[in-house]
Amino acid sequence: MRKSIKLELAEAMHMAAAALKKAADIGVLETVCIVDDGGYPIVLERMDGARVTGPQIAWNKAFTAAGHKRSTHLFNQTPNGPALPGNEAFGIQWSFEGKFAVFVGGFPIVVDDEVVGGVGLSGGNGEQDTHCGVAALQALQDILVGHRVLVAADIKK
Repeated sequence: MRKSIKLELAEAMHMAAAALKKAADIGVLETVCIVDDGGYPIVLERMDGARVTGPQIAWNKAFTAAGHKRSTHLFNQTPNGPALPGNEAFGIQWSFEGKFAVFVGGFPIVVDDEVVGGVGLSGGNGEQDTHCGVAALQALQDILVGHRVLVAADIKK
């Protein structure tokens, strides 16, 4: 058996703090959720004044990114996004009792080529959510000396 890398609370908290700092810097009220490889929350934080729907949406995005090992917006990218009408995963967003998110704001956390979790953002537009998600991934890379974290918006593992 191979040894698995596990995302720890301190790392998830560091990622969430970086995402929320980026949100404050760009002037958007965000909710961030960091999940483990099973899609369960490690950290879930909503900025003061952020929408009350944000926690569930951020969790859904993080859950989807971790479980399906790809950035959530890639499901609907033309022409081959698998969730687009006529493609093999059309309707997948109704899976898991509607918990499957197929729009921008969810990113898998990939460390040393292994998906160890997901980060989801809700509150901004797609570009703002992406900036905050990438900031979270960069923050993890900054503290994981000796490991490779995939710091990108378009992740498909």
